[in-house]
Amino acid sequence: MAKYLSIVVPLLNEEGNIKPLYRAIRTVCEAHAYDYETIFVDDGSMDQTLSILKELADKDNRFIYLSLKRNFGQTAALAAGLDCATGRFIVTLDGDRQNDPADIPGLLEACEKGGYDLVNGWRKHRKDPFFTSVLPSNVANRIIKKITGVRIHDTGCTLKIFRREILEELHLYGEMHRFIPALLHWTGAKIGEKEVTHHARQWGKSKYSLRKLPRIVLDLINIKFLISYSTRPIQVFGKFGLYAFFFCLVSLSSLIYMKTAQGIDMTGNPFLFLTIFLGFIGVQFVTMGLLGEINIRIYHESTRRKIYRIAERGGVS
Repeated sequence: MAKYLSIVVPLLNEEGNIKPLYRAIRTVCEAHAYDYETIFVDDGSMDQTLSILKELADKDNRFIYLSLKRNFGQTAALAAGLDCATGRFIVTLDGDRQNDPADIPGLLEACEKGGYDLVNGWRKHRKDPFFTSVLPSNVANRIIKKITGVRIHDTGCTLKIFRREILEELHLYGEMHRFIPALLHWTGAKIGEKEVTHHARQWGKSKYSLRKLPRIVLDLINIKFLISYSTRPIQVFGKFGLYAFFFCLVSLSSLIYMKTAQGIDMTGNPFLFLTIFLGFIGVQFVTMGLLGEINIRIYHESTRRKIYRIAERGGVS
């Protein structure tokens, strides 16, 4: 039976945080008389996380747990929880107790009254190490805002609330959980933001590492391509191909001038090799663009997936 509210929590080795977080969620939801379910997702933990989840599930029929076969990553854990959720509204929050369940009613109110499809939490006053967490996050958020055009401050905040229907357009993979607002913005979702409380970690170790930055950068490049060119790859590959052809013509013109006007021998001339190289690169890029267009056409025709999203319809059918 569908619930009013689903709360999804991904976990990795958080045995000391599970019960306090569960009690905090239950206290908030019962105080507001929500018809709710909690879904805790164990992402291949090596501690007693799974045992504690089983214990809670035996005591509370509103508590659901999922145990993944191995550590697939936070994106996969969130995706599993979102797929399982039945609520009209779905909340996600971290399992480390740095997000505060007491912020859920405020997010829900903002989502309902503002007509938003997603309300993203903003950890304005973060309680994390500055140089290893806060500073890289601030820089990344500025870059993400610039590239994606989504005007929110904290895309990496797990504390979010969604309308169920908008999640049908969300397909997560890789490390894409950091870019959920951008992915949904691309589908036409109305996105809001609300300041939320952020606590210092009381138990366990942070899973965040600067070693993840290269993966985040690559995923950001992927997001930019998806948003700008996923339905028209010829626009990006063909553009590089045309640039290559232009410089190929410049190099060829230089070759002709040197041969006819100056009588320079072309044997071993670097402009000769440059012309051939640029011509080859131009053909390659244009061909890649055309093949991309063919693949996009096959994909859309086989899946019959629409390239548009209707916000509202009125009148007689």
